[in-house]
Amino acid sequence: MADGLRYKDKVTIITGGSSGIGKGCLQMFVRNGAKVVFCSNDENQGQAVEKELCESEKGEAKFVYADMCSEEDVKNLVEQTVKRYGKIDCLINNAGTHPAFQPIDEFTSEDFRKLFDLNVLGYFRASKYALPYLRETEGNIINMASMSGQHSEKFAVTYAATKGAVSAMTRALAIDEAMYNVRVNAVSPGPTRTPLLVEVANQSPDTKARLQELANHSVLGRMGEPEEVALTCLYLAADATFCTGEEIQVCGGSGLNYANKNMRVALSS
Repeated sequence: MADGLRYKDKVTIITGGSSGIGKGCLQMFVRNGAKVVFCSNDENQGQAVEKELCESEKGEAKFVYADMCSEEDVKNLVEQTVKRYGKIDCLINNAGTHPAFQPIDEFTSEDFRKLFDLNVLGYFRASKYALPYLRETEGNIINMASMSGQHSEKFAVTYAATKGAVSAMTRALAIDEAMYNVRVNAVSPGPTRTPLLVEVANQSPDTKARLQELANHSVLGRMGEPEEVALTCLYLAADATFCTGEEIQVCGGSGLNYANKNMRVALSS
């Protein structure tokens, strides 16, 4: 575009938009002229981010409180967006969490149920209520998946399962919504430097070593940044008009090369 704004006046919902990758997407889309409604279950943080962006960027950012495990909150998020802007062009399903790394023995069924409710059903709810409006605009959905859903990782059985479900849901929904010319894609980040990642790493016996281990997943020798994931989301929303059912890895080549895969515990004779 002549003004350099790649998503000018496009109405976008971003769940979990006040921190980490979600905030990176929020900043990127508002910087490119989008009108973004974002949610978080942290009222103070959400209000602070809205104020920060409204004073510094070219688009618009509006915060709406929402717990993605609440059907009514998700409905309200969509309704408030349409009431304010009259349409929806893009939904970025991002809100989620990663539990501490631990073996299956330490997880309970209730732990898994709560994680699935947020990481998978949260995406389902937002998609369900946004789709009637996305069909009208021939818009698109971008689901935040994970390399863990494709390759998994040690002591993350419940998280990997939820992200595998997101990948499968993305492909299935892409088929169903093609009749409306609504595109549904996913982005699969590798280790990305976010407050959540640091929080989880801090639960390891040696935080510095754990962070270095995560950086070593990439053949580039570093972790990704939220802005790098956000650029991929912007591409899918603004430019990738013939992409649907795709999952783009943003992982610094984490799936390449041979790695230290020997997981066998040496037993003394």
